[in-house]
Amino acid sequence: MFPIIRLGPLSLQAPGLMLLISLWIGITLAEKSAKAYKVSADKLSNLILVALISGILGARIAYIAQFLQAFAGNPLSMLSLNPGLLDITGGVAAAIIGAVVYGQKKEMAFWKTLDALIPFFGMLAIGLATSNLSSGNAFGTETDLPWGIELWGMTRHPTQIYTMIAALVTLNLLWPPKENTQSQAGTSFLTFIAFTAGYILFLEAFRGDSTLIFSGIRSMQVIALIVLAITFWMLDKAKEKKVS
Repeated sequence: MFPIIRLGPLSLQAPGLMLLISLWIGITLAEKSAKAYKVSADKLSNLILVALISGILGARIAYIAQFLQAFAGNPLSMLSLNPGLLDITGGVAAAIIGAVVYGQKKEMAFWKTLDALIPFFGMLAIGLATSNLSSGNAFGTETDLPWGIELWGMTRHPTQIYTMIAALVTLNLLWPPKENTQSQAGTSFLTFIAFTAGYILFLEAFRGDSTLIFSGIRSMQVIALIVLAITFWMLDKAKEKKVS
């Protein structure tokens, strides 16, 4: 765990820095894959920028809406750079809305755009895992395995590293795309989602901070299983459509 990186007189927040580096790499790789899916690289990078800005604004607005009284005495604190004052759910919803609106306005093909965004989503997953490793979040359960890491007073499964490796393998399997790929639009993205839901379903069993529902069932495993089932159904429908 290394929450702070010190470079001489500078102290950098490692979790945020890791995430920013991953986003930058993801945008660069997405621009490179745009041609294979016949998507404008400029529009793709702009869409990502719109989504990121919308997500940050949405996350802050959603957080303020939940804790409005806490900001009543000091309204300027709404402009704080503290990343802890963000609501993830609100941010994701705002990012999706912003991206969809921009994509429709620029007449970007929906499924081809998602296919081209695979490296961005892949690097985002890697960045989040790296960020969690540096901050100590998303920690694992106790273990006596030799590769366990010391965290929060005990030796734990390095679930952040497990996730990082799984995300890297998934990205490596699907990127770079083959030149002049003949697969149906959306197939690559749905395959990426299936792989991602699959490793989340498996790795969640090693998490020590899971949200439990219904007397011990891990909520993320339920969500991952539902997403996996829907994705398989959509891939099957896409295969039938291609055959017909």
